Amino acid sequence: MTHAEGAAVPDPLLITQAVAEDGTTVVTLRGEVDHTCGARLADTVVTCTGAGRNTVVDLSAVTFIDSTGINTLLAAHQAARNNWLRLVVRPGPVLRVVRLVGLDTVVACHPTLQEALRG
Repeated sequence: MTHAEGAAVPDPLLITQAVAEDGTTVVTLRGEVDHTCGARLADTVVTCTGAGRNTVVDLSAVTFIDSTGINTLLAAHQAARNNWLRLVVRPGPVLRVVRLVGLDTVVACHPTLQEALRG
């Protein structure tokens, strides 16, 4: 029997960043958005919008989002100033949360990345 004390716990959220042909920053999230990754998510998303970049956050591979994620997305929207923030959200539990809290009335939500980039 092996002992796993001190073993690294896998990160519940993978965050990647790319730039689309039109210069829009695309932040792709994969996994769970919760309090354990809130600071990392804010560093990425709020920094992008606050730096004056149009930003799409792709939540299509997110399986769970809590208030930390919702609040971070609202902060990013507020930081956008003269630019915009759009979300990619597919039907399922994450979209239900986004609609339940009314985030979809504040930030434009699209079912695909291509639609979000087109606006």
